[in-house]
Amino acid sequence: MADYTLHCFAQSGNSYKPALMLALCGADWEPRFVEFFKGASRTPEYRALNVMGEVPLLEHAGHKLSQSGVILDYLAEALGTYGPSNDIERREILRWTLFDNHKFTSYTATLRYLRCYVPNTDPAVTAMFRTRAEAAWKVLDDHLTGREWVAARRPTIADFSLAGYVYWPDEIGVDWKDYPHIRDWAARIAALPGWKHPYDLMPGHPLAGWNIPGEK
Repeated sequence: MADYTLHCFAQSGNSYKPALMLALCGADWEPRFVEFFKGASRTPEYRALNVMGEVPLLEHAGHKLSQSGVILDYLAEALGTYGPSNDIERREILRWTLFDNHKFTSYTATLRYLRCYVPNTDPAVTAMFRTRAEAAWKVLDDHLTGREWVAARRPTIADFSLAGYVYWPDEIGVDWKDYPHIRDWAARIAALPGWKHPYDLMPGHPLAGWNIPGEK
């Protein structure tokens, strides 16, 4: 049995955040597939593990942790890497993780979900979320001007949090060349030893019968 078990599924960018961290660290971990699109996260059995009924969920050393930001913080401490080296970095990591959860991932993930997984979506609703996502993309793109990493002079869990959904540009409907600093930052993360695309890192891809933009 692996040291770390991550309940996840391939289409989940929030699951990708800790999965990427575990992969980059070379941790002894295993994914446990959650059939999210068949309601598995809403079953009594899953709610007994995570009352929030959300994915991802990490099990390690008798602990059960939910919320990707909390899991990343835990892994940084448990694995001794990609965390803060001082209080200034700790607050900066927290600042960008909260921005990610509240705006960057929130709007990007919802836009992708509406485009890929919801039939007959109201175009006005999709347009609203695209406007909000674009505003969040610009904030990060501007912040990365003249910087390689988000919160420190090296990659941290803040980078992995913000990177949760950036490797699905076709599904999101964005060309990252319009946000060149995000494009280059995402490429730097992808160049780290151990990096894998979410569809290669977690189980559940492809989804039979789903029409995903950019897929054949």
